[in-house]
Amino acid sequence: MKVAIQGELGSNSHMATVEMLCNQSGLEIIPCTVSAQVLAKVVSGEVDCAVLPIENSLHGSVAEHYDLLLELPVRIDGESLLRIRHNVIAMPGVKLEEVRRVMSHPVALSQCRRFLAAHSEFEVVPFYDTAGSVKHLMAAGLRDVAGIAPELAARVYSAEVLVAGIEDHTENYTRFHLLRREDAPSAGNVTDANKMSLAFAIEHRPGTLVVALQRLADAGVNLTKIESRPVPGSPWEYVFYVDVRFETAKDADAALVALREHCRMVKVLGRYRAA
Repeated sequence: MKVAIQGELGSNSHMATVEMLCNQSGLEIIPCTVSAQVLAKVVSGEVDCAVLPIENSLHGSVAEHYDLLLELPVRIDGESLLRIRHNVIAMPGVKLEEVRRVMSHPVALSQCRRFLAAHSEFEVVPFYDTAGSVKHLMAAGLRDVAGIAPELAARVYSAEVLVAGIEDHTENYTRFHLLRREDAPSAGNVTDANKMSLAFAIEHRPGTLVVALQRLADAGVNLTKIESRPVPGSPWEYVFYVDVRFETAKDADAALVALREHCRMVKVLGRYRAA
């Protein structure tokens, strides 16, 4: 099975993929530079599926991924929650006192502010990827540079963890989606689905959003998340993304019928088992 991820091997997306698909034999992970490239590989059939983050418990939603889910013929087939741990990683044999520069993705840096504030001697440099920072320092032989990345990055690139668990908050989780092409057969058991992700657009009139949400409630589903994204070319109009939990497939079907009667656009992004 070929799975595309955004970022380098050793990243949190790599870890989430292994956890989510650990029962698959012959798992091949394809690292990509940007998320659009990840999903382009899914749509073209170059890979079987993709794993992308959709939301972090501290940083919030990944807005770009909502836009791509609406735009492209892909569907959500599953989700997982990954506990995020940030570690200071350097070349083998390097001591913390030898480090002069620390690199990582801006989100990772922002989640380690206390540690970085306590080490004002470090020059803090944003980098394109957490694991990529470790890959770079190892390839370049930089003994005065450390990356902030998952422990897996140290194993992948034969580096060494200097300080483990430097994140500000231990309750730091990222939710990942398993994505397949819209017409691909599902690898899981759809009958045990209890969660549905939807995108919908409503008329730009007072009260229309309230009515849409009330229809979901009347159908017996539980709204667990709502997100809005602007409609390109239509200032101050939005597409709404919602996650709902349901007891039976009949409840989910009823919610869809009720929503479609009221909204000018409804797209089912996926039905799957909640993490």
